[in-house]
Order: sequence, then structure tokens, then C-alpha cells
Amino acid sequence: MERAEKVERYYSEEHHFSKAIGKLRDLVLKTGMEETYKWMFPTYTLDGKNVLSICKFKKHFGIWFFNGVFLKDEKQVLENAQEGKTQAMRHWKFHSIDAIDETAVLSYMHEAIDNQKNGRVLVATKKKAIKKPVPKLLKDALNKNKSAAIAFKKLSLYNQNEYGEYIATAKQEKTKLSRLEKILPMITEGKGLNDMYR
Repeated sequence: MERAEKVERYYSEEHHFSKAIGKLRDLVLKTGMEETYKWMFPTYTLDGKNVLSICKFKKHFGIWFFNGVFLKDEKQVLENAQEGKTQAMRHWKFHSIDAIDETAVLSYMHEAIDNQKNGRVLVATKKKAIKKPVPKLLKDALNKNKSAAIAFKKLSLYNQNEYGEYIATAKQEKTKLSRLEKILPMITEGKGLNDMYR
């Protein structure tokens, strides 16, 4: 399905906030941003860069500003999208169509566009990976299986840690053993634990 079709379906499907998100869409289309579809939401971009998305949920709907951390937020309406995880994104939640102040919403949208044009964006910094201890059960299994041990050393630190955590987080010994049995062939093949999902 084309992105344009996905956008149209998002706005036209039956939902108790359908009219409300349609109103937000009308406002954002006045800004001249390009309408696309990413992460299951209509997303609005400037020169290919994400500026905002319109979202709907069971109890609220709203706008995600990708670099909302730089907005002045004069009305004090923005929330961190995921406290402790999200650095730049801010969410403006609404609970009814009557709560949409068109002038204020357009003002925030235009400010977000200006920030994007002026390069006011938060560049994510990669955290340095720290080697975590390999659980004894996995270490012993690798010592007994030379090809798995060699392949394990070639894996990225991230993948090594992921395998270690997979074994360590199992509560029962039988679960640890069944997990170990599952992952040894994957390690030997040089695969990461969750490669199939990436």
C-alpha cells in the first residue's frame, strides 16, 4: 500500500477522535510541509526531515514534535513523549476536539518548522557499549564448544551482552538450559539473538 493511501486510511477509519485528528491535519497542511507515513502515523516533514506526527489513541490524540525540546512552549502543554527515554520529542495531548486552539497549534507548528530550518535539532549521541559479564552457564558452554566460542568473540559487544542477558534473566534453571540449547547454534552461525526482528 502506498504511503498516501496509508495516510488517507488513517484519517478516514472509524475512530472516536476521527474529526479531531482531521482538524489537526487541516492545520498542518496549511504549513506547506510534506505529508508522509512513518511508524504507523501520518508524519510531516521539511526537506525530508521529520518535524511532527499526528497520533490517536484510546484516551487521547495529539501531535508529536520530533524536536519539541526546542519549542518555547509558552502554553506549557508539552510532555516528554517517554520520560527517561526520549530526549527531544515532545507530545501535545488533547482529549477533545474543543481543546484544539487553532491559533496556538499553528504557532507551535510554525515554530517547529523554523527550528528545523535553523538546524535546532537534537543529535542523538551513541552510548559507549560496556562489556557485561558472561553468565557462568554460557561461559562453560562456550568453553566446551570451540566453534561457538570463536563465533561469540566475533559478535559485536551488543550481541554478546544480549545473549548473556537472555540467559541471566531466566528465573529457572530448566529455562536457562533450554535457552542455552536454542542460542548455541545461533552463536555458532554468527547471528545476533534478535537479528530476525531487525
